[in-house]
Amino acid sequence: MIGDGDNSGDKLEQLLIYSAICNNEDLGPFIRKVFISGKPETLIHHLRHFARTKESEIEEMCKEHYQDFIVAVDDLRSLLSDVDYIKYSLSDSNSKFQSVALPLLSSLDSFVETRNVSKNLNRAIESVKTCVQLTELCSRANRHLLSDNYYMALKCVDTLEKEYLDKTPSFTLKRMLEKKIPEIRLHIERKVNKEFGDWLVDIRAVTRNLGQLAIGQALAARQREEDLRMKQRQAEEQSRLSLRDCIYALEEEDDDDDDEIGAGGGIGEDGYGNNGGAGGILGFDLTPLYRAYHINQTLGLVDGFKKYYFENRKLQLTSDFQVSSLTPFLESHQAFFAQIAGFFVVEDRVLRTGGGLISKVEVDDLWEIAVGKMCSVLEDQFSGMQTANHLLLIKDNVSLLGITLRRFGYPIDALLDVLNKHRDKYHELLLSDCQMHITEALAADKFDQMLMKKEYEYSMNVLSFQIQTSDIVPAFPYLAPFSSTVPECCRIVRSFIEDSVSFMSYGGQLEFYEVVKKYLDRLLNEDLDEALFRLINASVHGVNQAMQVAANMAVLERACDFFYCHAAKLSGVPLRMVERSRKQFPLRKARDAVEEMLSGLLKAKVDGFMTLIENINWMTDEPSQSGNEYVNEVIMYLEILVSTAPAQVLKRVLQRVLSHISEKIVGTLASDSVKKFTVNAITIIDVDIHLLESFAESQAPLFPDGDVDQLKTALAESRQMVNLLLSNHPENFLNPVIRERSYNTLDRKKVVSISEKLRDSSDGLFGTFSTHGPKQNQKMKLLDELINILKDAN
Repeated sequence: MIGDGDNSGDKLEQLLIYSAICNNEDLGPFIRKVFISGKPETLIHHLRHFARTKESEIEEMCKEHYQDFIVAVDDLRSLLSDVDYIKYSLSDSNSKFQSVALPLLSSLDSFVETRNVSKNLNRAIESVKTCVQLTELCSRANRHLLSDNYYMALKCVDTLEKEYLDKTPSFTLKRMLEKKIPEIRLHIERKVNKEFGDWLVDIRAVTRNLGQLAIGQALAARQREEDLRMKQRQAEEQSRLSLRDCIYALEEEDDDDDDEIGAGGGIGEDGYGNNGGAGGILGFDLTPLYRAYHINQTLGLVDGFKKYYFENRKLQLTSDFQVSSLTPFLESHQAFFAQIAGFFVVEDRVLRTGGGLISKVEVDDLWEIAVGKMCSVLEDQFSGMQTANHLLLIKDNVSLLGITLRRFGYPIDALLDVLNKHRDKYHELLLSDCQMHITEALAADKFDQMLMKKEYEYSMNVLSFQIQTSDIVPAFPYLAPFSSTVPECCRIVRSFIEDSVSFMSYGGQLEFYEVVKKYLDRLLNEDLDEALFRLINASVHGVNQAMQVAANMAVLERACDFFYCHAAKLSGVPLRMVERSRKQFPLRKARDAVEEMLSGLLKAKVDGFMTLIENINWMTDEPSQSGNEYVNEVIMYLEILVSTAPAQVLKRVLQRVLSHISEKIVGTLASDSVKKFTVNAITIIDVDIHLLESFAESQAPLFPDGDVDQLKTALAESRQMVNLLLSNHPENFLNPVIRERSYNTLDRKKVVSISEKLRDSSDGLFGTFSTHGPKQNQKMKLLDELINILKDAN
């Protein structure tokens, strides 16, 4: 059984081997297996058995192809003969060829050797040339480095790296270039950045001077503009006054240096801005900045450099806003504003000529930071200021800063809003200062007429305020009708106007006359008027002082017209608009007070003369044509008063005084001290009134048309009373039309009281009003009826 198992296994293995050989499969597995098992004999036995099985097949195959094989052998033998012939022919040809080619081969070897030598020499020459060029380029780079021409040095280094580094024949040179090129670039970067750092330090010192120059040019331009406007206003006024006779032309001066700061330049051919980077007479040079920018562009570091530049300038701007607590802002504000102005002038130049070094958005960001900080500083400083001049000085420099930077396109509305916000505070401080100065000026007044010895004094105290009464310059020494307080107050008010206009000017408002006028009204109506009113009540004693103050008020009335015209002129408003909007005299309270006081003093003085009316013989039978004594004394006093007092004062004061005299005359007739009087006494009173009326008429040269009639009207009550007492038709008093026309100032009770005192036995004008005595005539009956009617009406 065991033997049968072995035989079947061998047969299976033999079949597998046969199958693998027939199928051209790999016999490797079988070989490995037998060698692993250590029994290769079995495989060899199977292979031999397979070969024996194939021999019969081969033999049969050979038998089948035997004839073909014989034919093939014959063909091979024939071919072998041909091959032998060819071999002999080739050998013979080879011998002949070698005999001929040996000299040529010898020459060819020499040629090849020579050509190789030539190639080596050419290669060596090319290498030497490359080394020479490389060395020259290195030498040129060194020269540029020594002369600080970094851009050209970098161009040389870039050429060395791109064109020579990879094809350098010398390993030593190549290694040297690989080491030195980065070192050179780093050296140039450090040197340029150091120059840029030095420029950042230097530009801060230059910026202040640049800002001062820019602000100075803005101030000069503003002054030229103001002069031009002044000429234009003068020309407009002249043309308005005399259009046919006035031919004018305004020429604006060439502003050659207006664009001096704003003139920009581009980057120069060498890339450093040499054509446009220098500021000329402005004293700042952007060449180091542009060189650093260009070098960093060449090095491929432009983004980092832009960021570095912006951050450093932002830090500088922030440090510029550090206001020292040790130095008052009033002393340092000009340098503060100049530094900011210079900073943004530089940034404007860099923006326009820097080739993208800084963008418009970044400049706007810096400006917003600056405006915010300036507004904060100004708010803080303005809130603590208590002096108008200080606030005006700061405001003027802020407005100049705004004008300067607005020329470069920076928006300044926020700064102007801060100024407008403190407009009321400034005017309150200014009014407070003016109040103090007015009080001091009035306290120093001696109530003496001002003496001017020189023409310049007249021009300074009279002409400059247009308070002269004549265009003819008087002879000197000249005694003015006013005291020193008038020009002093005029100077204070004029200074107030100029300071107010100065604060309002260039503050973003095109029309500010109404604002200036509002505060001018306050100064005149409240401050000056109140100060004069207090002076009148507290310090004026006697007619002379009151007369002097009244004369001052008359001059100040003319000065007020000048004040409003001056304010309009400075505000750029046509004078015709001021004339149309002109209101009443703003110092009415003080004027009325002094005129009331002067009138009272004069009335008291006149009352002293009027006491002489008690000496009149009311029952005289002889009429006089010279008038009573009291009226002569009064007229003499009034004539002296007229010769010393200005006409503007006399117009109202004389009217009151004459009205008072008229009241005194009528009052005397109606008083209990006069029991009765005759027609002759009334006739003399009529002469007195005629003398007073003549005095009023004599003042016509001193008063405008119509004012003399007002003076005569002041005597209306006494005149109408006398006319009624002397009338032949007293019954006309009962006629409303006639009474309104001829007796409108008379009181019925006074008419009855005075009429009852008239006594006259003659057939004169009235006869007698008495019911006792001789037989009454027809006129007396009429008078009696008139008296009875008036009594009944009362």
